[in-house]
Amino acid sequence: MEKNLVLKIFEGFSIQRWNDLVRPFDLVEMDKAAEKMVIAYIIGKFEENKGNKVDWNWMIYASLFDLLKKIALCDIKAPVQQKLKKEFPLEYMRLNEWVLNQYRQLIKDDELFSKFTIYIGQKAGSFKTPDDLKLSRHIYNAAHKFSTLRELEMISVVNEKERLADIEADLKSGIQPYLDLEGLQKFMTRQKEFDFLLKIEQLRFQTRWNQTPRIPHTSVLGHSFYVAILSLLMGRESSVKMCEKRVINTFFSALFHDLPESVTRDIISPVKQATNELPNIVKKIEDEIVNKELVPLMRDFYVDEVIYFTNDEFFDRINVDGKVEIVSFDDLNSKYNEEKYNPVDGRLIRICDHLSALMEADISIKHGITSIHLVTGREGLLNYYKKDEIISGINVYSLFHSLM
Repeated sequence: MEKNLVLKIFEGFSIQRWNDLVRPFDLVEMDKAAEKMVIAYIIGKFEENKGNKVDWNWMIYASLFDLLKKIALCDIKAPVQQKLKKEFPLEYMRLNEWVLNQYRQLIKDDELFSKFTIYIGQKAGSFKTPDDLKLSRHIYNAAHKFSTLRELEMISVVNEKERLADIEADLKSGIQPYLDLEGLQKFMTRQKEFDFLLKIEQLRFQTRWNQTPRIPHTSVLGHSFYVAILSLLMGRESSVKMCEKRVINTFFSALFHDLPESVTRDIISPVKQATNELPNIVKKIEDEIVNKELVPLMRDFYVDEVIYFTNDEFFDRINVDGKVEIVSFDDLNSKYNEEKYNPVDGRLIRICDHLSALMEADISIKHGITSIHLVTGREGLLNYYKKDEIISGINVYSLFHSLM
């Protein structure tokens, strides 16, 4: 993993949204990206249920590339970019070239950079979007619009109506072209998909490392998306080319890996490990609460998949006809690296979960905001893995120390 790219993506936790309005809580870019992908997943599942083909792989990379572009451009608002694109196309093209140049030295993976370039070109209109991507792009854009609308609704309680009138009109107008999507209709009419989203949004309000001051603050939801992006990038460095379904499953397993915390809150690791039996007891209680409070809010055509993503979340596993089996990394590569096995790199997600926690502690310490919790947490993570231990094809000890 390229250290500077890992750090660059982490900047998504520091980019404030709606910072010219009164905000009841921090709204940051990483959280927005996470919620957008949750919404895209649900809308996409409605389309799949109707027999339509959704390119999840494209959507996953789109979420990464949009975050990278947002980090590079930071405070340039979407309406300004749209005006540039429409009225000053040459300057807009140069702006996109500038964005790509910011990452040329950070992204050593030539294939990934090529994907990034094509995506930026398609979004700018320089390259044609293939017909088979149009539905996926439609879903993704709908999720973007609705996640923005949700943020506006959340801040509307503390802003005068006059401040928001034009923004609200623009957003409601902008979402109209996507109302052909059944999943979006469910969200807009406040059906149980909306109730499920409300639960997930609670992860935006939950601050990680809640027992200590820290900069920047990171939410559980934003952390989950960061873990998903790290899993995507680290998976690309595997010695074995992962099948597409494996990439998709691992990404969404990472995105949903802390879903139970939306109803249980974050129980920090030292507390979970206070006794030998407590981790198993906590897991049992989490499963019971999830089954009672979350499962009824999901449709039958994706609930089993979400449960698969969140159960045994840190184990390499396969799922054939509803039968889940824990497997080794070697078997995942040699026997089960095919779509029909629904493979997931759970141990890779665990590494990325730890890496995210390490970055959260280390960056705050380097900003001068520190505590015994952060110092011991960082040291514990740096020494959690043995020096020569290889997990998911990665020498984790060497990786973690190389990033410090």
